[in-house]
Amino acid sequence: MHSVTIRVLEGMEQGKVYSRLPLPVSIGREEENSVQLNDDRISRFHAKIQHHSGRVILTDLGSTNGTRVNGHPIQTRILQAGDVISIGRCQLLLSERVEEDDDESTREQALGTKYQKADKDCPTVDDESEIFKNKLLFEGDCDLFPNGPPELPSQLNALQRAQLSDLASFMHERVGRVIKNGLEDLDESSNRTITCDWDSWSELVALQSYLAEILCKINNPT
Repeated sequence: MHSVTIRVLEGMEQGKVYSRLPLPVSIGREEENSVQLNDDRISRFHAKIQHHSGRVILTDLGSTNGTRVNGHPIQTRILQAGDVISIGRCQLLLSERVEEDDDESTREQALGTKYQKADKDCPTVDDESEIFKNKLLFEGDCDLFPNGPPELPSQLNALQRAQLSDLASFMHERVGRVIKNGLEDLDESSNRTITCDWDSWSELVALQSYLAEILCKINNPT
């Protein structure tokens, strides 16, 4: 059975994961949709994702405000793992597509991107969603946190939870603006490339500088 996993990056349902939805998948405001999104800029039945001839295809269903993939407006588009779908105010990440009966090699091809095997010092994972998540987290040097991102602190009081939530929301919103302004290079090359404008790049650099200041204050509270 062909299925996809969709993660909501932006919108009212931010953080929600629709895990291994069997295809076809419909997206829109109505409850009848496989992925229901509460946003008045989204049509009742906005878009659908279906399987055809070994590919996963996204089609806009004549929506009022349109659909974008990696920054580009589309009517129909073949999807790959890692594509960011923008619908209304919502951003959706296609993080997995599988066929339940596939062997490992076929499942890797189904991702649409050929991932290299993890280095010996990095964890090895089999699940496609974990492969994609680890590619985001461990791209390049993974010596600092070889077992994945650290856990959130526990036993926080209400004020500390609110402060941590505000800080994470601030960083999430800033990074989200950079992602939203990114555009995929649609050439015939096998290498997928996302570009952004100078303002977006500068904002990302400024965010890294801000995080450096936070780390300094945490590690040197006096």
